[in-house]
Amino acid sequence: MALDRETAMQVASVLSKGLPYIQRFTGKTVVVKYGGNAMENDDLKSSFARDMVLMKTVGLNPIVVHGGGPQIGELLERLNINSHFVNGMRVTDSETMDVVEMVLGGQVNKEIVSLINHHGGTAIGLTGKDANLIRARKLEVVNRSPELTRPEIIDIGHVGEVESVNTEVINMLTRSNVIPVIAPIGVGRDGASYNINADLVAGKVAEALNAEKLILLTNVSGLKSKEGNVLTGLKAKRVNELIEDGTIHGGMLPKIRCALSAVENGVRTAHIIDGRVAHATLLEIFTDEGVGTLISRD
Repeated sequence: MALDRETAMQVASVLSKGLPYIQRFTGKTVVVKYGGNAMENDDLKSSFARDMVLMKTVGLNPIVVHGGGPQIGELLERLNINSHFVNGMRVTDSETMDVVEMVLGGQVNKEIVSLINHHGGTAIGLTGKDANLIRARKLEVVNRSPELTRPEIIDIGHVGEVESVNTEVINMLTRSNVIPVIAPIGVGRDGASYNINADLVAGKVAEALNAEKLILLTNVSGLKSKEGNVLTGLKAKRVNELIEDGTIHGGMLPKIRCALSAVENGVRTAHIIDGRVAHATLLEIFTDEGVGTLISRD
């Protein structure tokens, strides 16, 4: 059925406005951290997969790093394995780590790969253990509570941080027209597996590749001012000021620090966008308005 004239003009206008961005970003690498509501709603899952395929088709190199905390929690509950958290991080003993690998490296990763392939792309799923893609070290958590006479180191098990990224593997895949889909599991020098925060993995992958953009999908509309307005077009210096005056606090702090680290270490821009909006990634990259907060180096 043919489009009516008004609809056809709207479609043509959208495509025309996107052209300068397509020309500008052709050949550039965009690292997208995928998680939250965008991963739990079937329509949003489908729109995300189509976004990745379209980006690859018009010449960008999308790289997906995904989370899966709710799915891990659900399986642990079904298996009657208790979870507890320290500073927002799941304490991960050997038994829990087995579940993390099963969910992230298996269930979640393969579902994303399957969706992208279903929509015409060519995706390959990886964990950080494949080809030593993500070399990790154990994360130390220090309790500096004023009641203690000296800082206390808390062992939270197989929770890690990124030590290095094997960019050769990723570059080989992107040159072969493949979309890498990476589960945030790293491997230590002793061969042990480590569960790593997906935002941190996405940021370090973006830094290692000198990516054009790091995009963090979230469950909020972006970084907000104290008045509730979404802030965007921020330089790193301004973001640090907002941290100091308390505008940025709580759960948003780790994401903002991840974005700041990225732009201060080779990534051109970092974006914190609303994953609850269909096609949020395309809207952020290919429109003037975007759907979240853009942060750039000073």
